[in-house]
Amino acid sequence: MKVRVAVARVRALVLTLVGFCVLAGTTTGCASGGGDDRPRIVVTTNILGDITRETAGDQAAVSVLMKPNADPHSFGLSAVQAAELEHADLVVHNGLGLEENVLRHVEAARASGVATFAAGEAADPLTFHGGDEGGPAEEAGEPDPHFWTDPDRVRKVAGLIADEIVEHVDGVNEKAVRDNAEHYEGRLADLAAWMEKSFSTIPEDRRALVTNHHVFGYLADRFGFRVIGAVVPSGTTLASPSSSDLRSLTRAMEKAGVRTVFADSSRPTRLAEVLRQEMGGDVDVVALYSESLTDKGEGAGTYLDMMRANTAAMTEGLGGN
Repeated sequence: MKVRVAVARVRALVLTLVGFCVLAGTTTGCASGGGDDRPRIVVTTNILGDITRETAGDQAAVSVLMKPNADPHSFGLSAVQAAELEHADLVVHNGLGLEENVLRHVEAARASGVATFAAGEAADPLTFHGGDEGGPAEEAGEPDPHFWTDPDRVRKVAGLIADEIVEHVDGVNEKAVRDNAEHYEGRLADLAAWMEKSFSTIPEDRRALVTNHHVFGYLADRFGFRVIGAVVPSGTTLASPSSSDLRSLTRAMEKAGVRTVFADSSRPTRLAEVLRQEMGGDVDVVALYSESLTDKGEGAGTYLDMMRANTAAMTEGLGGN
């Protein structure tokens, strides 16, 4: 009987340790057999995850919470992922209300003493505004979290992430991190120059954007586009348009002579199709990657891939060369 009790106690202890490793293994290495003992950076969104990985290089293990093709406005965390945040050396998040279901976990990590960096708040944020041609915008005046559609702001953020890593992540080689950031910033500068050259082929009167929700304000500001409006007159995909919103937008599109709507490729284009019906079918719906990277090899596996794909699609969709 004593042997059976002892075995039962050992088994319970093992199960407890396994459970602890599953919960904390992402930071201690025990869940993976003690493999990666580098300092750990946890990033909320996959776009910021790619930028952070390019900056950190091999100096830290970067864990990204948001899966490919997910929606940053609506994705949530498991208990294990929430624990990752509180055991990280540094947490990088977008902020400005983007990760609506994750913010409380980031705040909990900050309260427990983890260093956190809100990239959007450091990127000279713009505010949402009504459509340039009268299209609706429910959140006019609120900060716009979608800074990554401007590669120049991403270049600034990459440098700031390097600063955060050097300051808060013990054990990294500062020179290596700085070199990584400098190299990546050069690639971002090349991207911005290529985008500007591509967009310059679009006739001035066609540089007008209608999207499924307000997401390209920074791109419009940087490259000289007019934002006519959005099918969902909001900066979040969780909102829904009213019939009056659709009527307002169709009037604005007709006034501006716009017949192209850009919709995120990771979500159904149903609302854009509704707009097509409102305007008699003479509307082109063009897919873009706006708020999430894809898996590797599926069109937007990295931030650079995403922006090049979007630029090509927008240039073609608006009549550029």
